[in-house]
Amino acid sequence: MEFESRDRLTGTGQSPKLSRPFFATVSGVLMLTLLALGCARPAADSPPDEKMGLRVPYVIGIPDILRITVWKNPELSVEVPVRSDGKISVPLLDDVQAEGLTPAELKEVISGKLAKYISSPSVTVIVLQANSQVVTVMGGALRAGTLPLNRQMRVLEVIAAVGGFNTWANRSDIRILRPTPDGLVSYRFNYSAYVAGKELDSNILVEPGDTIVIPE
Repeated sequence: MEFESRDRLTGTGQSPKLSRPFFATVSGVLMLTLLALGCARPAADSPPDEKMGLRVPYVIGIPDILRITVWKNPELSVEVPVRSDGKISVPLLDDVQAEGLTPAELKEVISGKLAKYISSPSVTVIVLQANSQVVTVMGGALRAGTLPLNRQMRVLEVIAAVGGFNTWANRSDIRILRPTPDGLVSYRFNYSAYVAGKELDSNILVEPGDTIVIPE
């Protein structure tokens, strides 16, 4: 089973031929990211919240797609995008602030406002598309780019989702850059050690806004 996992991330299939300008562009962007990495503050092996086993509630953002259901009131039930101003349009209520709230918090806001019009409204809020929650993978991945985080994922899962490593990837010094109120924090993931059964705690949960840098 371990061999299958390792082979899946190797990316030994024939790579597409890319033009020289493409490589120049990617190299330039990667260089800027590596410069930022040099300024990043090293962190512990795993984030404090993860060590404590905490799960951070999902926070709605732009341009997520939400489903608002009002029980026994189908005319008030809608599927709506979170607009660029962070609000959604709900029948009877017009604009409601959604950005920055959890689904549970938005449910309470909508229920409170609807209570002026209907008796004891029963509201559910579901995130259909978590378009605001993304992670970026740069460097030695087969399909480097931006990946939506519609569920909790660890570093290894994200790398697998972008096709695994390319031929030139340095698998021993992968960095996860995370913006925080105190500045950029860097976590290290050593894939080679991980598949050998070492440094298992380094396969941390990825958060929206993270950048995974795979050196080449």
